[in-house]
Amino acid sequence: MAREILMPKLGADMTEGTLLNWLKQPGDQVQPGDVIAEVESDKATIEVPVEISGTILELKGEPGEALAVGSVIGVIGEAGEAPPAPAKAEPVQAAQPAATAEKQTNGAATAKVEAIAAPPAPPAPESVAEANGDYPDGVKASPIARRIAEERGINLQQVRGSGPGGRVVKSDVENFVAPAAAPETPKAAPSAAPAQAIPGQTWGTLPEGPDVEIIDVTRIRSRIAARMIQSKQQMPHFYVTSEIDTAELLKLRAGLNAELPDDEKITVNDLIVKAAGLALLDFPNLNTHFYGDKLVRYKRINIGMAVAMPNGGLINVVAKDVDKTSIGTIARRNKEMIARAREGKVKPDDVEGSTFTVSNLGAFDVEHFLAIINPPEAAILAVGTAQKVPVVLEDGTLGVGSRMKVTISVDHRVSDGAEGAQYMQAFKALIENPMRLLI
Repeated sequence: MAREILMPKLGADMTEGTLLNWLKQPGDQVQPGDVIAEVESDKATIEVPVEISGTILELKGEPGEALAVGSVIGVIGEAGEAPPAPAKAEPVQAAQPAATAEKQTNGAATAKVEAIAAPPAPPAPESVAEANGDYPDGVKASPIARRIAEERGINLQQVRGSGPGGRVVKSDVENFVAPAAAPETPKAAPSAAPAQAIPGQTWGTLPEGPDVEIIDVTRIRSRIAARMIQSKQQMPHFYVTSEIDTAELLKLRAGLNAELPDDEKITVNDLIVKAAGLALLDFPNLNTHFYGDKLVRYKRINIGMAVAMPNGGLINVVAKDVDKTSIGTIARRNKEMIARAREGKVKPDDVEGSTFTVSNLGAFDVEHFLAIINPPEAAILAVGTAQKVPVVLEDGTLGVGSRMKVTISVDHRVSDGAEGAQYMQAFKALIENPMRLLI
């Protein structure tokens, strides 16, 4: 029996991805885990695997097209089996009174009903693309089409979309010829136009001259900017910092790694992720996401890890069920996910399902920093470098110890200072008594 292949979710905040290319073709045999396509999100190239075996009967989408999360992008079945026919919309009777459409409360829905009931009129040259307030500039278009249109100064509302549902795709913009009779829209003088860059940028006009270089903002940097502005503007952050003795943690790691091959060695970050997850068992409120008048408390503890990309930007990969998973398995999975992220080819499961995040800058000789919460999560842990510092020993004399500063950032709409401090006490106890991480 034929089964549909759905576009996977590409992270908590992603609604679509741009198809780069198909790695399989109709007629090819596939097994669970085989990658059939590469899709570009705002942050990385994501490999799309299949979950069942069979023959690819149909693939939907052309390179450059935006594929919506959850949409059908292909069909798998038995060799020679015909793909299922697409579902047909029920026709609206021409005799339907106009009053039926007027009962709709949404203006866009009203327009849609009336258009189906009557023969559609040819689109006007100035608005041939599908207009909808839910899309940027009211136009349904793929990311690559928007980028090309911006580079060429093309008004997307003048472009006729040939993609699914009237979407403007790459070829539509590349082949677009502006109507000769179209009146020019009055434009402000270039010196008065603000630079289109990171959301929220308000610094006026672009500087010019030989002393500056103008660089386009990348998609990943623009996306990070939008998310972080949203977080800092809408989330009331508070911070709790603790200094933690790491001597026993480093000793445990050295002992574990002594007999392990290089590709199985455990990192300090693996142990921190495990401790962060175990500490959440006693503080489920911090493993919660905020949705306005509702809180979503998760029963699974999945720790997102911020990974720096080689060409700039960050991507979060997710260690699943860390409270129930052995430290060896966590280390192996983390190593594989981080490698894929840095190669720019993550799997959907690598970036889905984070409930709490750890940002570790320990490798960069950072004493202390504050991290911005990744919405809709309620907290993020910022980890500095374990450093040799003077300490007062139990007998009152001075000595040398290993200390690490860790700060939790918490959404004050979800939790309060006392709970943040109690979580840090539990996390500190695990790091300073690390044998508990192995139980």
